[in-house]
Amino acid sequence: MTSPPDAAVLRLLAWLSPAFPTGGFAWSHGVEWAVDSGDVKDTVSLTLWISDVLAHGAGRSDAILLRHAHRAQGDPERLAEIAELALATAPARERRAETVGQGNAFMRAAGPWDASVLTELAARVGDIAYPVAVGAMAGRHGIGEDIACAATLQAFAANLISAAVRLVPLGQTAGLAALAALEPVIAATASAARGQTLDDIGGVAFRSDLAAMRHEIQYTRLFRS
Repeated sequence: MTSPPDAAVLRLLAWLSPAFPTGGFAWSHGVEWAVDSGDVKDTVSLTLWISDVLAHGAGRSDAILLRHAHRAQGDPERLAEIAELALATAPARERRAETVGQGNAFMRAAGPWDASVLTELAARVGDIAYPVAVGAMAGRHGIGEDIACAATLQAFAANLISAAVRLVPLGQTAGLAALAALEPVIAATASAARGQTLDDIGGVAFRSDLAAMRHEIQYTRLFRS
């Protein structure tokens, strides 16, 4: 006889589902430019690109922010400081718009589960970055920090793969192969963030940051970043 699923896990699954209305499908996190420039052209190059973003770019920083927001959900002043830092560290206009757009949408959509921790935060700082929103909500609702971090990184990677499947184009099987190959990177990035401080935020995924900047002036665009 199996045990029933924990309510907290069901909430996390709902919040990170592609059907949850955060608008993630509209953002490619620079993948659109990477495809246009030829950096991403097949499963191998896509896997390498996202691996770098996870381990050395926004994925790493978001994991740190999420964990600290999770721990600070009961401390409004500390949580506000983390939220402000998250906005200040966005390396480009579209990157900031991406995290703010999804973070604010997450706050609105999470209302049925009591998102008071986010509405109170928004009253203090205005816009909320996506990893801060997910981390604070997960902490408030008793969802484990480790599972929340790993699942959010997995959802992030899956969204970038979904964009590439449409842009390259790649088949669904190729996209799933990339997601499977990224599992060790996702797990390692989530694990490494456990002991990192806010001073550790930063990265060396320069090509990804350049993609965020150059996408703003790309001639044709299907995605918002």
